[in-house]
Amino acid sequence: MDAMEAIFTRRSVRKYTEEPVSEKEVETLLRAAMAAPSARNWRPWHFATIDERAKLEEIAEFHQYGKMAKDAPLAIAVLADESIEPTKEYNLQNCSAAIENMLLAAHALGLGAVWLGINPREQRMEGVRTMLGLPEDITPVAIVVVGRPAEKKERADRYDPKRVHRNKWEGRRED
Repeated sequence: MDAMEAIFTRRSVRKYTEEPVSEKEVETLLRAAMAAPSARNWRPWHFATIDERAKLEEIAEFHQYGKMAKDAPLAIAVLADESIEPTKEYNLQNCSAAIENMLLAAHALGLGAVWLGINPREQRMEGVRTMLGLPEDITPVAIVVVGRPAEKKERADRYDPKRVHRNKWEGRRED
């Protein structure tokens, strides 16, 4: 799958088969995530893979939109290391770039994935901190739930020319 096809056909997948994600596929997802750009190229991310059923079920308990995790074979927590990059806003941007790479790689591998926002919701952040036993300077940013898709979603064209401004802000256009 070429890059444009991956970008335009990737969709959030929330239903998975029972088939596991292979170690090779997990490594490919993590390699893709770590290939993302980051501010000053500091790469302040860590990734925690989660495949224990009890922990996947725990995600569904502390994240109201994470119910699909209890039926998924894998989740990957994306974590920002504040000892590397102390600027929270940069950490969110850096980790978001890594997450998007991971989502595109999952799609290109024929996997389905969905991005669960964690930061800045304190209850969700505390759920991840407790579940993974994180030190204070590691901040949970998101969880990506991954599996083999048990649903097929059609391509969605989300281009909206009303959101494009040329050389200056032109206001919110209703036309």
